[in-house]
Amino acid sequence: MKKNLLFLCTGNSCRSQMAEAWLRHLKSTQFNAYSAGIEQHGLNAMAVQVMAEVDVDMSSHHSKSLDDLSDIKFNYVITVCGHAHETCPYFPGSAQVIHVGFDDPPTLAKSLTEESEVLDCYRRVRDEIKTFVKQIEQHLN
Repeated sequence: MKKNLLFLCTGNSCRSQMAEAWLRHLKSTQFNAYSAGIEQHGLNAMAVQVMAEVDVDMSSHHSKSLDDLSDIKFNYVITVCGHAHETCPYFPGSAQVIHVGFDDPPTLAKSLTEESEVLDCYRRVRDEIKTFVKQIEQHLN
């Protein structure tokens, strides 16, 4: 039976969305992938763009809050940013909460002006998340 796995971030706009997309793309036979935010910030267009570069389509994704997923019982909750980890709510049942922090691409790119440099920030984090997802079983009990 597939396990329900939630990637949780502050705004569910970038990192958690990419992680959900990678899990769906790479491990859909093992996991039902979800993502949400402590808040909803909308889907980050540059995250969608860099995922499309590697043939992972997340253009139909939308930013969700935990309330939007309240009827799902999660086996695993992975926080992908410090704020989400610090404010992670209690999950009833036996959800295992794991923190794996990834840099925030918009923050990394804040002082950059060239679009190619900005996109490189998103690509680096995209690739780090892919590496984590490929080895995700090593992090779960």
